[in-house]
Amino acid sequence: MEWAQKNNVEVKTAREELSRDNVNLAKDFDGVSSEGITPVDSSVYAAFKNFGIKQLAIRQVGVDNQDIQSARMHGITLTNVSVYSPRTIAEMGITQAMYLLRKIGIYRNRMAQGNFKFDETTMSTELFNCTVGLVGAGRIGGATAQIYKALGANVLTYDPFYDASLEPFTTYVDFDTLVENSDIISLHTPLLPTTKNIINAQVLKKMKRNSILINMARGELVETNALIAALEKGEIAAAGVDTLSNEFEFFGKENVVTPPIEYEKLRKLPNVLITPHVAFFTELAIKNSIEIALNDAKTIINGGKSKNIVN
Repeated sequence: MEWAQKNNVEVKTAREELSRDNVNLAKDFDGVSSEGITPVDSSVYAAFKNFGIKQLAIRQVGVDNQDIQSARMHGITLTNVSVYSPRTIAEMGITQAMYLLRKIGIYRNRMAQGNFKFDETTMSTELFNCTVGLVGAGRIGGATAQIYKALGANVLTYDPFYDASLEPFTTYVDFDTLVENSDIISLHTPLLPTTKNIINAQVLKKMKRNSILINMARGELVETNALIAALEKGEIAAAGVDTLSNEFEFFGKENVVTPPIEYEKLRKLPNVLITPHVAFFTELAIKNSIEIALNDAKTIINGGKSKNIVN
């Protein structure tokens, strides 16, 4: 590994996600970096404390799968990678939106059955005639706003924190205004008590019937069963998701025999596009996330303080 050679640090890797079942792999090491969506519980931090490990460098933005209070109690400093490549996730969200806007999934479903006709039900709208609503205007949401604006869309944003630098690309509005006026709604907000199920049955009923929901953030932002019902009833037109509320049970795994029923219901709908939490997975983003996380681990091991500490 280039980073290891440049920093004269021994780095070993394990394919498994960090858990209580494999935490002993960290024994005899000075620091740990992890990636994955599987929840990490207090037993892992307790083991780290016993091993003399004082930090965990998480190679992703979200830390909702970490028991932050327990980590603090065991003296474990958590860091995340707040910026690795915002455009990586922004581009995936826009890719899904374009796929659904042009109703490619419906065409693919018909063609698989030998039906190559088109009709008024599959007529599309050009993106520059759409209003795109972004829930969350952090680095990823900001990058998304800039790309949509460059493509000619009208962009609205809801975020409690105002960023003047985004004014050329978007108009800040309240949540209800965004929901009621957007043709595409794209989620880029962290999972917080105030944002859990921010898209629920009531909100879905307020959305335009031709609207598309895109979730590039966290599955728990959306009430999954309400989304399924809204799609089946035609209350919204389509949905693209890179994340689901129970994804840790099957995303990132292989030979999954019985995925959750919610996934199966969504998968069978031709106006739904699902990817297994891979919006981040590009060469640049992975390179950046590894180097930032390892730099943080080295800094904290050597007694320094990282700007990416989350607890």
